[in-house]
Amino acid sequence: MFAPFEYAQPKTVSDAVEALKSEGAVVHGGGSDLITCLREHIINATKLVSLSGLASELSGVTAANGGLRIGALTTLTHIVDNPDVNARCPGLAQAAHEVGSPQLRNQGTIAGNICQKPRCWYYRGEFNCIRKGGPICYAVGGENQFHCILGGANCYIVHPSDTSPALLALDAKLTIMGPGGTRTDKIEDIFILPEDDPMRETSIGRDEFITAVDVPAPPKGPRFHNTYRKVRARRSWDFALSGLALALAMDGKRVIAGRAVLSGAAPVPWRSHELEQAIMGKELTPDVIDKAAEAAMADAEPMSKNAYKIPLFKGMVREELAKAAA
Repeated sequence: MFAPFEYAQPKTVSDAVEALKSEGAVVHGGGSDLITCLREHIINATKLVSLSGLASELSGVTAANGGLRIGALTTLTHIVDNPDVNARCPGLAQAAHEVGSPQLRNQGTIAGNICQKPRCWYYRGEFNCIRKGGPICYAVGGENQFHCILGGANCYIVHPSDTSPALLALDAKLTIMGPGGTRTDKIEDIFILPEDDPMRETSIGRDEFITAVDVPAPPKGPRFHNTYRKVRARRSWDFALSGLALALAMDGKRVIAGRAVLSGAAPVPWRSHELEQAIMGKELTPDVIDKAAEAAMADAEPMSKNAYKIPLFKGMVREELAKAAA
């Protein structure tokens, strides 16, 4: 059951900022996750501030400075189908295509996918877990087969977004609007680890909202290899058991620059500096690829039921780096 709430539909960005100043107000974009969170009392709101009246201003993909600017309300389907996204950062189009079902991609927005709440069944269920302000994480010693193997402390969720790892690999930035005006943050800087605050996923305030995502021009090199790979229990709907976003500048088989980001591994999109260090400046020979796979999982700390993720990630890294070398 939903608790009663007020509904506002501002027509300008400044009006939306003003509406969100109200106590208990939350922003409503595509709403595919928000509605579920309201129903499950994950989020308690007395006012929904819909951004639908700003769709013409906050939607669409445009070329900018060799990169792309994506409006926050751009649907995932639009990103999947956009020729500029597919030409310049195909890994992002692949990540958007891996989200949920066609119906969810038609409704869900890029900003909403970045900011969605975790899917841990204890957090989503009737458990007063640490992420809700309770005393413990019930996944410790409980059913933890889908939980994290990297970055866990106090809380062992995995970040559910597919587009966030792809955007982090691309070194994307977010434009965020709020009472203090406009600011620009790198996407990798907005995510909060449980050891820093187990009750927050991002640094974006309740009274703030994303207006745009900026993807810079790719790193220079003869060839740019950009992909996103996701493994899940079922082909549709499911969230990642393991995932890997690569954005690599290549010269033949040699890696010049770039990033590697894991999904389904940690409470945040997990940039694997260890994997990057293992491949930078090197040709992707079988030996280098094997060492990179081992490095990616060197710090993994599996829980009682999710150690299977380690060989899953290692196999994925080997396969995807072999494709990059081809």
